Amino acid sequence: MKLALIGTHGVGKTTLAFELAARLKRRNFDVEIVREVARRCPLPINQRTTLLAQEWILLTQMALEIEATAAHELVLCDRSVLDNYCYLVHAAGPQPLWERVLEDWLPTYDLLVWVPNWSQPSYDGVRAVDPSFQRRIDILLGSMVAARGLKPLRLAPERRERWGDDIMGAILPSIEPTLPLFPSAGD
Repeated sequence: MKLALIGTHGVGKTTLAFELAARLKRRNFDVEIVREVARRCPLPINQRTTLLAQEWILLTQMALEIEATAAHELVLCDRSVLDNYCYLVHAAGPQPLWERVLEDWLPTYDLLVWVPNWSQPSYDGVRAVDPSFQRRIDILLGSMVAARGLKPLRLAPERRERWGDDIMGAILPSIEPTLPLFPSAGD
């Protein structure tokens, strides 16, 4: 199973990914986190990003997802190609080649979980802190989700303390086998 947390920057995706990984590891699942790759990008990011920088980010994200899914039963992605593509579109406009790649790549996610824009970003040495930039990316992501007819699990801002529970409730039926209520004599 591959799950991706989507959303604008500064909304808690990374913290949530680590919380989910801990919960799943306690249930003995083989879990890998594909961490946000923008922080490793050797080119400008945030408002100063370029087409080349965002292509580096997208290609690196895809390579890390391939590597993780080949070696682990459950992969949590701290971002998806879709929200990374939002930053590319914001910087350079829609790119027909990347639109086709997204159409092929998005079905590789078993679940997209949209983390809402519930607070202003805080500076961490890398993250952009301009709230209007954060909102523009969130709006762009919303339009891309709608245009593609995607149905992510949308987390409610007022349930922030229960987000982990909400996601676990959505994925556990798919990953944990159910036991029969009344096992047969041969079980």
